[in-house]
Amino acid sequence: MPETREQPVVVIGAGPAGLAAAAHLRARDLPVLVLEAGSDVGAAVREWGHVRLFSSWSELVDPAARALLEPAGWAAPNPKRYPTGRDWVDSYLQPLADVLGESVRLDTRVIAVTRSGRDRLVSSGRETSSFTVHVETSTGREVLAARAVVDASGTWGRPNPLGSDGFPAIGEIENATRISYRMPDLTDDAVVQRYAGKHVVVAGSGASAKGVLIGLVALAKLHPDTRITWLVRRPTVNATFAGSGQDELPARGELGQLARDAVETGPVATVNGFRTSAVASDSGGRLTLTSDRGAEVAGVDEVVVLTGFRPDLSFLSELRLDLDPVLESPRTLAPLIDPNEHSCGTVYPHGAAELAQPEPGFYPVGMKSYGRATSFLALTGFEQTRSVAAAIAGDHEAAARVDLVLPDTGVCGGAGTFEDEAATDGGGCCGAPAAPELLTLGGPASS
Repeated sequence: MPETREQPVVVIGAGPAGLAAAAHLRARDLPVLVLEAGSDVGAAVREWGHVRLFSSWSELVDPAARALLEPAGWAAPNPKRYPTGRDWVDSYLQPLADVLGESVRLDTRVIAVTRSGRDRLVSSGRETSSFTVHVETSTGREVLAARAVVDASGTWGRPNPLGSDGFPAIGEIENATRISYRMPDLTDDAVVQRYAGKHVVVAGSGASAKGVLIGLVALAKLHPDTRITWLVRRPTVNATFAGSGQDELPARGELGQLARDAVETGPVATVNGFRTSAVASDSGGRLTLTSDRGAEVAGVDEVVVLTGFRPDLSFLSELRLDLDPVLESPRTLAPLIDPNEHSCGTVYPHGAAELAQPEPGFYPVGMKSYGRATSFLALTGFEQTRSVAAAIAGDHEAAARVDLVLPDTGVCGGAGTFEDEAATDGGGCCGAPAAPELLTLGGPASS
C-alpha cells in the first residue's frame, strides 16, 4: 500500500506528548488519529493524579494546543500555580481531547506497527509503503494505514523491578500483592489502611522515593507504629538530596530538602548498599528482603518499589530502529540524557533530527523517547512534537529550529562508577524515575 497524504499520521498515546503532537499536526492541516489504550485520555497521568508536578502551569500547556483551546472558550489556569496530575487532566488534557474530537480513539491498544506487506527483512519499496498499525479494540482486531507514526506511549506501564539486576528478584513475583510500583495516594482512606502502623520498605532514591518518604513520615505522625526502611543501592544518600536551592525548578529543589528533613526527623531506617536479590514470606505472611551480599531486612509488611521505568518495544519488533544499547532511546539522543555520561545542565532542546529512525516516518516522542532515562520535562515533549510535526509536513527548516530554552536542573553528579555516591538510584543524575516530575507529599516524578 503506497503512502498517501490522505492517510493520517497515527499518534500512539493520548497523554501530554501525544495530544501535543496531535495539536501540532492539526495546526499543519495534516490528518491525525490518536490511539489510546485506556478508557480515558491521560490514562497514565490519572494514575498519579494525586501528585503535584514540579512545573508550573506556564510550562505545562503546549503552544499549539493553546491555539486550539482558546477559540473554544478554554480559560487558561493561573500560570504560576503548580497543578496535580488530576488538575492537569481535568483543566488541560481532557479539554484538548474534546477539541480534537473524533481524532482521538479510546480503548484502542496498538499491538504492532509494521510496513504494509513487508517484514523487517524486506528493503524493496519500504520507504514508499505506508505503515500498518495493528490494534485491538472491544470488537476485535483492526488494521489501520498511516503515512507516519509518532510513538508517545510513554513508559508508565513498565516499572523497573525490585531486583537490582534489572530482573525480578527471586520471590518478587510470588509476593506481588505486598509490593507496589507506584507512589501510594496517602489521601485515600483505603491506601492509608494498607500502610498505617506497618513496616514499609521504600526502594529507590529518585524524586518518587523522596515523595513517598515525606508522605510516610507524615503518616507516621498520625500512626506512631508505622516503621519505614529506606533501601538505597548506593553507599550513601548524600547525593540524593543535592540540588536544593540551585534548581531552576524551585519545587524540585524544595523536594530534596523536605525529604532530608523527613528522613532525619522521622522513623526512617536507611540501609545503604542494599541491592535486593530475593523476597521471601514467613509463616505469618511478613516479608524478608535479602541483598546480593546476604544482608536481610525482615518483618516487612509492604514494599514500595520506585526504581524507574523502561519502554515497551514489543509492538515495534518489525520496524527498523536504531536504539542506544544502554537506554533504549534513539541512539543520537542517548548521549544527551544518559546519567552515566553527563551532568543535568547539559541536556538541550532537541527534535526530529535526534529522534528520527532508520524507519522513515517513525518517531518516538515524550517519555518513550528517553527510554530508561529519567527527569523528562513536559516542555521537552512539546518541543519534540513541534519539530516532528514540522518534519512530517516537510518543513525541514522549522524542524531544525530550536524554539525552547529549558531550565537548569540543579547540581548533579554526572558520570560516576557503580559504587560512587554521586550517582543516584532510580532517579539518575537528575533525580526522578520516569513517570511525571512531582512536587510534594504523595506522588511520581517528571513533568
